Amino acid sequence: MLWWQVWFIALLIEMADQRDFKLLSLGMRRIGWIRFWIQTILGVVVVGVLVISNASSLAKEAESRMGLGPGLSVTTLSFILLLFSLWQSWLIVKTGRALDSEARPSRGETSRLIKRGLIADLLGLVFAVIGYQALAGALFIQASMQTRSGFSSGMRGLQDYSITPLETLSVLSNTQVLFAHFFGLILSLWLLQRIFRKN
Repeated sequence: MLWWQVWFIALLIEMADQRDFKLLSLGMRRIGWIRFWIQTILGVVVVGVLVISNASSLAKEAESRMGLGPGLSVTTLSFILLLFSLWQSWLIVKTGRALDSEARPSRGETSRLIKRGLIADLLGLVFAVIGYQALAGALFIQASMQTRSGFSSGMRGLQDYSITPLETLSVLSNTQVLFAHFFGLILSLWLLQRIFRKN
């Protein structure tokens, strides 16, 4: 082979690598922004419901009466992990920008970043499911006390255990944070698959 043929082949390989980096950079930025905005929108709903439920005196009365406090506390932990996941989404966008420059992060650095977000979303899912079980269990007991049969047959002194809209919103906030972590988990898995895809 002549020197110019070797140079031309090396140039073609470098151009193919540049194209792959540009596509990966574009994909990471898009997925990072999609993940960031969807988790932000769902997080705003969760914050609104948690603030309303914590500020309302009726909610405090209902929590002390039926035990919604542990479920809301675990939902708050899941929300804190959602904030960390949002930060990871922003770092994914920054890493996607860096992949399009000369100072590229390595595949290991990029995968570690995505794995941190993946672990945060997995932990958030675990806390959200535990919170959901606590909230649903408390509301089930409260609903069973509304009827004259079942669990409430021996409880004659207990009156007015109707489920309030605020208690239903507490379950909704938990469901929103659960969906936000699930969505982040799916997108993180897709990004990891994209990074380690065989050429």
